[in-house]
Amino acid sequence: MKSLLAPILLALSSSTAWAAPPQPSNDPGSVNAIKQLEQDMGDAMVRVDLAKLGEIYADDFVTVGSSGKVLTKKDLMADFESSHNKLESFENGPIDVRVFGNVAVAYGSVSEKRLRGGKDISGNYVWMDLLENRNGKWVVVRSAGAKVDKQVPDRVTDRGSGVSSGDCSHPQRGAHLLARM
Repeated sequence: MKSLLAPILLALSSSTAWAAPPQPSNDPGSVNAIKQLEQDMGDAMVRVDLAKLGEIYADDFVTVGSSGKVLTKKDLMADFESSHNKLESFENGPIDVRVFGNVAVAYGSVSEKRLRGGKDISGNYVWMDLLENRNGKWVVVRSAGAKVDKQVPDRVTDRGSGVSSGDCSHPQRGAHLLARM
């Protein structure tokens, strides 16, 4: 029996090592749901709808601010609740979505009017979210972004977008990540 078990285990482990990576899906249902979620996120920030934001961000959400400090969903929600950062208005640019099974990456641009601690920090940003489909619902699990020095390009994949060095914030999802820490 032991002599038969070893070849079976070897075959199983070898086949998983050679499995091809998942290919992106063009499922319009998932792509449109994620794009809508990104719009809903900004709308909820403007309204300071903590219940809606609580649904959009996964309980295990984390991001890293420009200082290197790790911020959790709890940190993010507390910042919105305190009105330290106030998103007054925003306009999303193009959003690109790639779905890989139950995981997706969305990236895009946004122009926003925002106050942080009473100071105007409005501007143009590029961002990227990592999402996971949990029990049939997409949630944001990780985010990253940067402020750009000039108008956001028509396509977020254009080179020379003028990304500010040192910025490592998530724009629309809370510019509080910019130098807050």
